[in-house]
Amino acid sequence: MAWTDERVELLKKLWAEGLSASQIAGRLGGVTRNAVIGKVHRLGLSGRATSSRSSSPRPRRVHAPRQHRAASLTFGTRGNVALKPSYEAEFEPELLPLEELVIPLHERASILTLKESMCRWPIGDPAEEDFHFCGRKKAGTLPYCEHHARMAYQPVQARRREKRFAGG
Repeated sequence: MAWTDERVELLKKLWAEGLSASQIAGRLGGVTRNAVIGKVHRLGLSGRATSSRSSSPRPRRVHAPRQHRAASLTFGTRGNVALKPSYEAEFEPELLPLEELVIPLHERASILTLKESMCRWPIGDPAEEDFHFCGRKKAGTLPYCEHHARMAYQPVQARRREKRFAGG
């Protein structure tokens, strides 16, 4: 498509009216938005009328104070809650063990011996020689055994209660 004098004049008129390059390309037909932008720059067109869209300021969103907001999650937790319903259905929240299990050597799993049915709870520092995974039988669909699932998926109320008693 060649830029005829009539098309250039129409381009100048539409540009001065504040139409966008996409709108001008649509009205002219046979040219792309980028072709319109390129021609505008080559012609040195700069002054243009403001479009109706940009003349009125956008309304600002008003945020409600936190205490007046509705709860966004059904379970009232933060972070990944994908396994929370299955955890709460399988375990009692009152039984929250906090100390680490001592896993016998024959039950420990390395990254090479870890299987789908084994607990994936990491124990120790990965940079150390004695690093291993729990390796006990998984609890249902969770990636951990019952003991480690209780450690990983503590209910919100229990975490807040522990924080309050710890002085945090």
